[in-house]
Amino acid sequence: MKQETSNTLKYVSLVTLTVQNALLGLSMRYARTRDGDMFLSSTAVLMSELVKLITCLCIVYIQSGGIVGLLTSLRDTIIHQPMDTFKICVPSLLYIIQNNLLYVSASHLDAATYQVTYQMKILTTAIFAVIILRKQLLKTQWISLLTLVIGVVLVQLAQTGEDPKHSTEQNKLIGFLAALSACCLSGFAGIFFEKMLKSSDITVWMRNVQLSLCSIPFGLLTCYISDGSVIKERGFFFGYDRFIHYLILLQAGGGLIVAVVVKYADNILKGFATSLAIVISCIASVYIFEFVLTFQFAIGAGFVIFSIFLYGYTPTKSTVITAPAYKVHK
Repeated sequence: MKQETSNTLKYVSLVTLTVQNALLGLSMRYARTRDGDMFLSSTAVLMSELVKLITCLCIVYIQSGGIVGLLTSLRDTIIHQPMDTFKICVPSLLYIIQNNLLYVSASHLDAATYQVTYQMKILTTAIFAVIILRKQLLKTQWISLLTLVIGVVLVQLAQTGEDPKHSTEQNKLIGFLAALSACCLSGFAGIFFEKMLKSSDITVWMRNVQLSLCSIPFGLLTCYISDGSVIKERGFFFGYDRFIHYLILLQAGGGLIVAVVVKYADNILKGFATSLAIVISCIASVYIFEFVLTFQFAIGAGFVIFSIFLYGYTPTKSTVITAPAYKVHK
């Protein structure tokens, strides 16, 4: 019975991750190209962090057995460990910048190209895992990373795969650089966060509470710096409607879904979910955004999908390539 429940949670979480990955890219693209008043992405990122904070607080509240347990956990984790809290500010700041960059990328890249390009985070995460965690990658994993780069390059060179409705308004170079920067920040922040998780007994939900508590001040600062004058003139929620509310909830739920997938599924099944999300995004973009699916784009996307599977597959015997020795500063 326990095994059946675990299998059910595994596949439900994978289906949910697939749908969320596909919907997020499509929804961000639609939100940035539709007619009407343009909402402020900086405020949307801040609201997403607030939703994640409330959700994780509710989970900790349930796990700790009530308000007393919640307050005790917050005191012991945040107040009594100031240096630990200070360290968590590093990924918090990076995640805020990353999420803002993703909105910039979605404004200049069609949903399919955005979805494929953002898979470069696999490469950046692997590189930082080797440097920071001194992780050893298998030969097949290094090959998969090279395949990933080739695939993304092919997709970016597929110049005819444009969104005709908005091609004059978008700059593909800006979109690509924004996505690439987001991948670098995602890789470093993810590995930094993983190192903190593995070096303590603090739960992933309480870590996410820490992240959000640190991210919210950074988010407020970002709103003031980038959109302060617009917020003062038109209001914090300018351009918001039901679709933006849905987008905020969708983005906030992404991290929580990944946490469930990591717990109940494996890398191969997670790779399958990501690959299927790319396919769904490509097909949906053809019909929703009049995206032109070229042969070169299809080949590049195929390389990316293959690399995801290859990276997740770990054979029992393989040549291990080690990185140069780096000192880990604790």
